[in-house]
Amino acid sequence: MPYKQPISVLVVIYTPNLDALIIERSDYKDAWQSVTGSLEPGETARAAAIREVQEEVGVDATRFELQDWEIENRWEIYERWRHRYAPGVTENTEHVFGLLVPERFEPTLSPREHTGWLWRDWHVAAEAVFSPSNADALRILPEMAKRFGANLIPRGNA
Repeated sequence: MPYKQPISVLVVIYTPNLDALIIERSDYKDAWQSVTGSLEPGETARAAAIREVQEEVGVDATRFELQDWEIENRWEIYERWRHRYAPGVTENTEHVFGLLVPERFEPTLSPREHTGWLWRDWHVAAEAVFSPSNADALRILPEMAKRFGANLIPRGNA
């Protein structure tokens, strides 16, 4: 099996009332996250985001508003997953995207990768995910949604 590239995408899927979809990893109990995955050779970050959304939750991201948040995070690869990378590779660069969908949907999970899913208000989702960069992305969701001109629906009016 070829090594993974140490370049990935994180895609925060959210609704106009700022509910975020989080999914539970199959290889790490109680590890919740947004859609994420490594780029394939020659693939752009946008193309990887579209592919990962399709693979992990069964949704065609091109049908919705995929937003490049123009955020790059650099973090140390968790020890438990370093064997997936070339020897000596210890850091990953992550490109952050948002995907605005009109309403909650029931995802079709890849059972090889994920075992559960939840829709949660953005701040609750931020507390539930295990990755600090994922939590940071969820915490800035309201700001990013406004920046991209999302037509948000205040809670209680949905």
